[in-house]
Amino acid sequence: MAESRMPGRSLEVLRAEAAEEIAMLVEHRSRMGDDPWEFMPMLPTVDEQVVLILREESLEMDGALSQRASRWAMHPASGQGTELGEEYHRLRRIALLHPELSAAVWKLLGAIPRGR
Repeated sequence: MAESRMPGRSLEVLRAEAAEEIAMLVEHRSRMGDDPWEFMPMLPTVDEQVVLILREESLEMDGALSQRASRWAMHPASGQGTELGEEYHRLRRIALLHPELSAAVWKLLGAIPRGR
């Protein structure tokens, strides 16, 4: 994620970015000698990669807003006290903004590390 992405991009643009990232990953792993037959099934789909891109951007934005949000931490909608907490709400927000990605969001919900 060397370049900054523009907020409010269309789903088509996001999918193109995701496909490009996946292609770069395939090329990199192939050049490192990995067998594509072994790693290709483990790669995310384009929609899953879009969700991961949006999640990363959300993490960056959440970090920038953390000072402001700290005073609302005890509000019931904050995610505090739930099993998945902020991660659930972050991914749910992506699904609400891009309903076409809902299936990918819910699939990834269980796959994303909780320590982040």
